[in-house]
Amino acid sequence: MATPDLPFGLLIEAEELVPYLGHPKVRIVDLTRASVYEQLHIPHAIHVKPQQLLQQRGMASGYLPDEEQLQALIEYLQLSPEHHVVAYDDEGGAWASRLLWNLHCIGFYRTSLLNGGIHAWLGDGLPTSNVVEEIEPTSHFISAQPIALEKHQINYLEIRQLIENNEIQIWDCRTFDEYTGKRLAARKGGHIPNAHHFEWSSALNRENRLKLHSFDRIQHTLKDVGFNLDQPVVVYCQSHHRSAFAYFLGRLLNWDIRAYDGAWSEWGNMSDSPIVMGEKPL
Repeated sequence: MATPDLPFGLLIEAEELVPYLGHPKVRIVDLTRASVYEQLHIPHAIHVKPQQLLQQRGMASGYLPDEEQLQALIEYLQLSPEHHVVAYDDEGGAWASRLLWNLHCIGFYRTSLLNGGIHAWLGDGLPTSNVVEEIEPTSHFISAQPIALEKHQINYLEIRQLIENNEIQIWDCRTFDEYTGKRLAARKGGHIPNAHHFEWSSALNRENRLKLHSFDRIQHTLKDVGFNLDQPVVVYCQSHHRSAFAYFLGRLLNWDIRAYDGAWSEWGNMSDSPIVMGEKPL
């Protein structure tokens, strides 16, 4: 007998999660700093470290892990096809979104991001724990095969060809200094040609526990910097950490969005990759 879907959307509020604390099919995943998790976390949450989500290849540090590493993550979380994953962190959602992007790449979509993460949870005065959860073993796991890559990921050769043919929008969600090349984080500084800049954290309301600003406000800003929300877009940052949040935001806005996980750590270190320094004129 199939397990009914839980009443969670892609983005959920803290109060929506409370009635499901301890639910056998809700897997709460904590991606805060280890020191935060040890002190307090949402009851029943399992801690995941960033290195469990990434693979280093050459100079690029944020690639999707290979199937073996993805399988190890699934077994660590004891994820079955009937589980629903709710992820949160202490930075506004970037690491939590990176976990969910990884899961989307293997075709697992029973996922939610907790709006505001631990800051929203604490701000609402909700219960916390410092107990390390013992996970009940799962009899069957979700598949670790990256079957949905074409929908969610793009590689260097493909993105370069699309740029040369002027067939794709590019979203650079790094800081403005990284975008212009003032701050160097690779052999070369600057941005991918034709990329528009909208820093990922601009979508967060720092006066409201790092929750998202309204979708209307975010959409208006994205349009102001030059994006057409009816056309596909590719997002990148330095190592597909911050851009994982941007990817998730795009999904919330029903945008056709993919992530370049090679990111600037690959593009900015390639000898022949085209770059643009300074600010792109509107």
